[in-house]
Amino acid sequence: MRYRAGLETRDKILDATRRLITEAGLESTTIKAICDRAGVLPGSFYNLFDSKEQAIVTVVREAIEAVDPDPQHLGRDTLAALVEAYIVFITSQADLAGVYIAIAVSGTRNNPDLRGRFLRHHEGRVERFAAAIEREHPEMETEETTRRAETLVSALNGIALHRVLDPNFDVARHGRALLSGALTPD
Repeated sequence: MRYRAGLETRDKILDATRRLITEAGLESTTIKAICDRAGVLPGSFYNLFDSKEQAIVTVVREAIEAVDPDPQHLGRDTLAALVEAYIVFITSQADLAGVYIAIAVSGTRNNPDLRGRFLRHHEGRVERFAAAIEREHPEMETEETTRRAETLVSALNGIALHRVLDPNFDVARHGRALLSGALTPD
């Protein structure tokens, strides 16, 4: 019973965080605003999350996972499916994509825990992209697949940043164009 109440409180907090980010932006998404919107006390918030950044990162991570082409990580995703999932995240979850970029750029500067979390997320994404490249091009050396995956993921992050700065930027066209460059031999 207590466990279920904790899960319900967590869901309320994450839903409130998600709605505040979408409606009011990152700056207005404070712990007080989250608690007020969720109808919970700050103590309940802190029982589940260390900071507002942790709640926000959780919301963003869930949004990214919602479009994952291989949610069980069975190694069945293709490079095209991974790129398409990133495009879908950026275009269908524009507010959360903006928050992801904002936290990655500025929120991690003075927060080593958050920086570590983002770095691990980035490294995991690069590994998945490299594995997809390797499955599609087994003749390619591991070092080369990793280099191409790092370049591709970094370029996709740049496209996300451009979209944050210019909501009319054609994410799909640019993201899909990266695919041919990622697999073209040097």
